[in-house]
Amino acid sequence: MDGKHMQIGEVAARTELSLRTIRHYEETGLVVPSARSRGGFRLYTETDVARLMVIRRMKPLGFTLDQMRDLLDATDRLDADADRLDAEGATDAADRLGADEREALLERVRTYRQAAAEQVEKLRVQLSRAEDFADTLSARLDRNAPATRA
Repeated sequence: MDGKHMQIGEVAARTELSLRTIRHYEETGLVVPSARSRGGFRLYTETDVARLMVIRRMKPLGFTLDQMRDLLDATDRLDADADRLDAEGATDAADRLGADEREALLERVRTYRQAAAEQVEKLRVQLSRAEDFADTLSARLDRNAPATRA
């Protein structure tokens, strides 16, 4: 585990999320501070920041909090399984995910990847339309601007 702890203000600056938003994600169970200071302040690790970045990236794609929670659960379980394999080797199969469970988790992640790709494409279309609109306004301003006299 990463050892450096950060207070919520530093995490907010790094993730470009407000303190209120980070607290909301804690209240909804999406991210839980890894520790608390003696004074009760929330303390976060790099792992927590990475989790918040996943959430931040999912939000503009229209994913709900429940979908974010579901994806994070799947990736947490896959990552924990991979970490156990790295730490213990393939000999301790009792704590490992079964093949069916692992495949089900991978399928959940694939489903979210597909949904993200579809949303990205929709956003590209919207962005293109917005750029066309801005170009139209610029052309109209250029056409109707008073001529400068030399």
